[in-house]
Amino acid sequence: MNEHLNRLTPRQIVFELDQYIIGQNDAKRNVAIALRNRWRRMNSPLEIQNEIIPNNILMIGATGVGKTEIARRLAKVANAPFVKVEASKFTEVGYVGRDVESMVRDLVEQAVGMVKSEKKEEVKIKAEQAVEDIILDALIPPVHGSSPQVANRSHTDGNDQRMPEDDAELNQRTRERFREKIRNGDLDERKIDIEVQQNNAPNVGMIGGAIDDVSMMNIQEMIGSMVPRRGKKRKVTVSEAKKLLLDEEASKLIDMDEVKSEAIQRAENLGIIFIDEIDKVASSRASGGSGPDVSREGVQRDLLPIVEGSAVNTKHGVIHTDHILFIAAGAFHVAKPSDLIPELQGRFPIRVELNSLTENDFYQILQAPKNALTKQYESMLESEGVELVFEENAIREIARIAFEVNSEVENIGARRLQTVMSHLLNDFMFDVPDVIGSDSQIVITAEMVKEKLSHLVKNRDLSQYIL
Repeated sequence: MNEHLNRLTPRQIVFELDQYIIGQNDAKRNVAIALRNRWRRMNSPLEIQNEIIPNNILMIGATGVGKTEIARRLAKVANAPFVKVEASKFTEVGYVGRDVESMVRDLVEQAVGMVKSEKKEEVKIKAEQAVEDIILDALIPPVHGSSPQVANRSHTDGNDQRMPEDDAELNQRTRERFREKIRNGDLDERKIDIEVQQNNAPNVGMIGGAIDDVSMMNIQEMIGSMVPRRGKKRKVTVSEAKKLLLDEEASKLIDMDEVKSEAIQRAENLGIIFIDEIDKVASSRASGGSGPDVSREGVQRDLLPIVEGSAVNTKHGVIHTDHILFIAAGAFHVAKPSDLIPELQGRFPIRVELNSLTENDFYQILQAPKNALTKQYESMLESEGVELVFEENAIREIARIAFEVNSEVENIGARRLQTVMSHLLNDFMFDVPDVIGSDSQIVITAEMVKEKLSHLVKNRDLSQYIL
């Protein structure tokens, strides 16, 4: 964990983010510093480590400018557990929403999943060998003398007599030949009977409505450990058996207590929680403290101890939130950051204002990122044997129209490009492969873009009335 962060200098982090996000350099620099500071804290003297708290970040910007994408990509770069929540979810039906601690529990679940996957990868070779043995036993049952593990089993006519040594050797050679066939995939379509473990614990969610989340999780786990897991016979292909049994066998080889301990440590030191729509729980100072603003302020006060640092019970153990990095975001069209309660404002000392996207930004977004929309459509049509080519002037025209529609109707940022590209290419996506066959080429020109998308601009006044 520490070694991976060691390679991520602030400049390297920004470089990685630049592969997917256009512009917003100020936001990238701040999140890069925040991530690097985590490595700096973990490499500081022990007596000062707990005193170094993360600089939580408040991102301010309209929808579609890259707030969520920056946080999500940052977590991927750092290989860190990441959870996105919407602050408005905590205010549904007045003040009866989700428990704010649920976002921390979700973070721990993410961390457990990540660590478990890594551990399974470490034992994958051993697990694959165990799976091969199970499949071999189903295809060519071992005879007495062929292996010490089956000395007490009989696969003859029901008698307990040992097979001759020659037969045992022949059986072993046959099994080895079949093992090679299994590895090469030659037997993938053959059907075999296997036993798959299943959990027979009842669903605790059906028991009453007065049980809180933690108690319910603990009861579920307790009942699950008490009720024995029983095997269920299934007839599947060898290919399916490999998938079903690999996860099961890998799980037997890893220590779940070690997984939980490492996951909680990772969530505490690397975890990132992205709180979107924080402006929706900001209360106006002019309201006099009544109505829905009371609910919003209540949510802020519930969020405060989590962001400040507290201990949260999860089914995997207690996690301390002191060093989790919180990134909050909101458009703040109506409310202002100063409308948040002062205590919560103080917990987000770094404020970053993201810029609205320009026409040139749209042009860059359409071609520069690794996951650019043009590249996505090219890849999809390539799977059909059709080559899709965008002329440079066509890309500029798409960017111009997207920017114009955003300016005239509603600014939804880069998400507008998905609408525009869909209108432009839907006819082609429908005609391939029935009308436009493989080995064809589709060239998107500026004239074609104007022809197909002109109605988006012409009907902009009418579009505001269409739900």
